[in-house]
Amino acid sequence: MNTPHPYISATETARLLGRLFAETKLPVVADADALNALAEDPSQLQGAAGRALLTPHPGEMARLARLSTAQVQEDRLAVARRFSDEHRVVVLLKGARTVVADVHGGMAINPTGNPGMATAGSGDVLTGLCAALLAQGLTIGAAACAGAYIHGLAGDRMKERHGMRGLVATDLLEGITEVWASWKA
Repeated sequence: MNTPHPYISATETARLLGRLFAETKLPVVADADALNALAEDPSQLQGAAGRALLTPHPGEMARLARLSTAQVQEDRLAVARRFSDEHRVVVLLKGARTVVADVHGGMAINPTGNPGMATAGSGDVLTGLCAALLAQGLTIGAAACAGAYIHGLAGDRMKERHGMRGLVATDLLEGITEVWASWKA
């Protein structure tokens, strides 16, 4: 009996993502392993046509743009802008002062957040938040900007309460709930 191998290669994942981008009319949020697969073949982004949000940290952005992490960090704005323009995607480059480069030429620097948020799972919370905002009807650029702002503000609230040292990703969920509640009119 010929059993398929349980591991799917980055090349196969990139091809699958290319089909997804080409065949769906819905926005797509790509993070983590999807970014690593796309770094193998960024041409798979061609079918996205302005419907994709990529949420890389500096190391992932370096792989996508074929640069070193140091080069990404030297000019985060220019790297995000160039990749967004070349591939017609929204780039949310995570890190100190998260950067959003929109396919329509807009740029944003997020003023919220703190170093305590550099913890496992924090980016997953951000990706989920952006996807939820997209599902509520925001444009990709607006979802990226709002998601980064809310995520950072939640982290800032949790830092005030618990300090940065012990901040974990699940703390951000409580912080997001508080942010939403404080905005309730």
